[in-house]
Amino acid sequence: MAMGVAVTLAFTTTTSPSFPSYFFRSPSPIQNKIHQVVFKLNNAEDKLQTRVWNWRGYSIRYQHSGNSGPALLLVHGFGANSDHWRNNISVLAQSHRVYSIDLIGYGYSDKPNPRQNRVHSFYTFETWATQLNEFCFDVIKDEAFFVCNSIGGIVGLQAAVVAPHICQGIVLLNISLRMLHIKKQPWYGKPFIRSFQRLLRDTAVGKFFYKTIARKESVRNILCQCYHDTSKVTDELVHIILGPGLEPGAAEVFLEFICYSGGPLPEELLPQVKCPILIAWGDKDPWEPIEIGRNYENFDSVEDFIVLPNVGHCPQDEAPHLVNPLVESFVARHAKSSPRTSDC
Repeated sequence: MAMGVAVTLAFTTTTSPSFPSYFFRSPSPIQNKIHQVVFKLNNAEDKLQTRVWNWRGYSIRYQHSGNSGPALLLVHGFGANSDHWRNNISVLAQSHRVYSIDLIGYGYSDKPNPRQNRVHSFYTFETWATQLNEFCFDVIKDEAFFVCNSIGGIVGLQAAVVAPHICQGIVLLNISLRMLHIKKQPWYGKPFIRSFQRLLRDTAVGKFFYKTIARKESVRNILCQCYHDTSKVTDELVHIILGPGLEPGAAEVFLEFICYSGGPLPEELLPQVKCPILIAWGDKDPWEPIEIGRNYENFDSVEDFIVLPNVGHCPQDEAPHLVNPLVESFVARHAKSSPRTSDC
């Protein structure tokens, strides 16, 4: 199931930039913690497999289901993980090969310390985009559609810009507007924001702040803000989000990212993407206002902008009955006709 010599050569030269030596390391003990687990899915013949991919010496957790059809790569948002797609995988796997990945630093993937012997930033959209593209090459061994939520949307767009031959199309669900980006900060607020970020990242205040939010009650309150239908904020969901946040290294990753005000903006990446894009937006998102998001439908690469009524920031989990059909119809319109199978 190779993509061909031309694709292989293009991928090798395009998506494997030169990284500092710290980007590689020997396998970590987390591989001893994560074992392959197979669950039977309701209403699906295929099994959900949880696996570990060794990426540049780091252990990356991913989940996979479905043996035929176009490949889908599901990309979570800030503070989430591949389990946030639990209401999508079984449905989409009936006619697709579905992969859900934990970005490095999140979920049950490795969380290397961003401050340890590093000159350059580690947790950036460039790093995560490289992770996605190399996952397609190493694991999926095929082109894929990216389905992304929140900051995962920036990751998907960046990956598509870097390696346009890999991504067949992108579904963006309430993509992050990155309102705290340095280019969007008001001039009078920049010194304050910079000082506050340094306080969190470089002093004990940051660790104390993280401890106050890495609790069940705090996580539940945060989720009730971003989910319009708060009945969907269950104990299971709280555990899905909080569990990996209690893993060693999670606090350092969290503090590093909230102090990350650089990198690309959606409006900078959208005009560079060559594949079709579908944007869907929960209109009750308190964090990423739909009024601003609507501006993205004017880009040539965006074929449609769909409003999801009475839905918050995480439509894939809050309203899977709306999101799953959108993904299926979008992929059906743009998938290549040749059948694909998976040996994963």
